[in-house]
Amino acid sequence: MARPYNPGPKQFVFTVGDGNDQEVSVGDPQEAYVAFSAFFRGRESGTYTIKDAASGQSLVLMPGQGVISRIKDGDQPCSEHLQVDRGNRYLPSAMLFFENGYAGLDRFGQWFSGLADLHASPETRGAARAATFTTETGAVEEVARIWADSGYVDPGDQYYVFFDSHGVDDDRAERAELLKLIEFLGIERVDAPAEAAGGEVRVRTDHRLDVEFARWS
Repeated sequence: MARPYNPGPKQFVFTVGDGNDQEVSVGDPQEAYVAFSAFFRGRESGTYTIKDAASGQSLVLMPGQGVISRIKDGDQPCSEHLQVDRGNRYLPSAMLFFENGYAGLDRFGQWFSGLADLHASPETRGAARAATFTTETGAVEEVARIWADSGYVDPGDQYYVFFDSHGVDDDRAERAELLKLIEFLGIERVDAPAEAAGGEVRVRTDHRLDVEFARWS
């Protein structure tokens, strides 16, 4: 479990760009989440920003564009962006930010350094993300991230199943990335049963994945 990046009372500022900012002082991440949930649901805006001035970090939720951005100021400023395919991803991202700041979102999805990258097709984005993993360790960790969000082990313990009950138009970028990664790792993909959803991906179990998946269970 990630350690809090700055435990204790914290101050956040919630904004939507209309000048009606809300400043909160909270004792723990759950309290911050409850306050932001009410702020988020109580307004209609294309952009919601959570600022932690003490750490120089921010989270920007853009439901109007289907994008989440995370920003880190300082000596080595950094910003990354994530295409959101499901509306229920915004508040969970806020909770991760409250728990562990910028780093808390490392494994939340396919982050890209340029907003322009998000305009590419899902298949192009997935392939580009997969190409950033050049070591076996990194690739296995990324496969585990995808599996933790969408997968299970079949009852016979022979296959790992990804994107169960997902159609071919769901999670296209994640699926494209997964297919590139299992190819890179030399893991065998097998045909899904005839009754499976069109987007399902099955691969044979592999000891490398067994070890990493156990960490995510």
